[in-house]
Amino acid sequence: MTDVDVMGEESIGFKARMVSMFLRLLTLGLIAVALVISTEGIVIVLLLFVLVVPFEKLFPRHRGQKVRRPHLDTDVGYALVSPLMGLLTGFVAIAIGLLSLAWIPGLLLAPYVAKIPAAYMPVVGFLLFDALVYWTHRFYHEIPVLWKFHAIHHSTEHLDWASGFRAHPLDGTILAPAFVFLVTAGFSFELTGALAAAQIILGLFLHANVRWRLKWLHRLIITPEFHHWHHTNERDAIWTNYSTFLPLWDQLFGTYFMPKERRPQTYGVNEPIPDGILRQLRHPFKGWRNPLWYILHPFQSLRRSFSFTKAILRSMRKSMFRKRGTKPWDIYPLNDEQQVTPTLPSDLSTSA
Repeated sequence: MTDVDVMGEESIGFKARMVSMFLRLLTLGLIAVALVISTEGIVIVLLLFVLVVPFEKLFPRHRGQKVRRPHLDTDVGYALVSPLMGLLTGFVAIAIGLLSLAWIPGLLLAPYVAKIPAAYMPVVGFLLFDALVYWTHRFYHEIPVLWKFHAIHHSTEHLDWASGFRAHPLDGTILAPAFVFLVTAGFSFELTGALAAAQIILGLFLHANVRWRLKWLHRLIITPEFHHWHHTNERDAIWTNYSTFLPLWDQLFGTYFMPKERRPQTYGVNEPIPDGILRQLRHPFKGWRNPLWYILHPFQSLRRSFSFTKAILRSMRKSMFRKRGTKPWDIYPLNDEQQVTPTLPSDLSTSA
């Protein structure tokens, strides 16, 4: 190797270190701003640590997994910056809720919902909410452009008390269509908000590194074992266990997966996801044009928007009507080497 080659490698290494340091400082700045807005993130981290970590140490699902495992700082960082990212999620969730058109069936069903006795409203609302979140969650896995955002959550290779925090702020819109539907159908904000909050809180606990299998609950309510199978990257478990409260929906629609003689061993996604919060926030937008382009080219933007919408609807149809047991490589055979989900098809990538 020549002196020029050595100097080149050192130069690249120095630049990479500087970029990494800058991103770390910027991340710390975001966390500081988030903590000024609210200390809620710290409270949640401490509460979950106190409630869950003792059980993970006493009853570990994966023995030898340390509390200070790789990339713990990234997951805790997501929790600390959540008050700031929550503002973005809120605005986007409103837009997604309206664009999903979930308010249309909600308004159509409102006269019938008004006839439901008050005592049964929580039960009916719970079932509708759970069913709708099942399908939204399924779409986020099986529609490639949506998966790019949800893959951030699934990129963690260690499930424990902190892994549930990792999520792209635009991934939080999973609950938006169900929320809009219930509210416009006549269910109260209090009930709908309580269901959404319960889903988020339960989701944090379901990632815990505990060995409780709870076999007798498997077909009644989701358990950590159920959700661990959802997070595994083992080939036969891909595209399964989407339910958020009741596994009933997975059983009805052919995505239930709970083998008797095995337990999930490996987690993550079989595609490159960068480390660090800022890199992960940027990752789903790779390949998208600069936002200014859409402003400067309004007619082309409109055409691309229609094309993008058509592609999304085609992917939704594929997801809704695919045969039971089919996998990404069956629906998108050109991406057979990718086990979790296909990359963005050309009809979507050209629209972004």
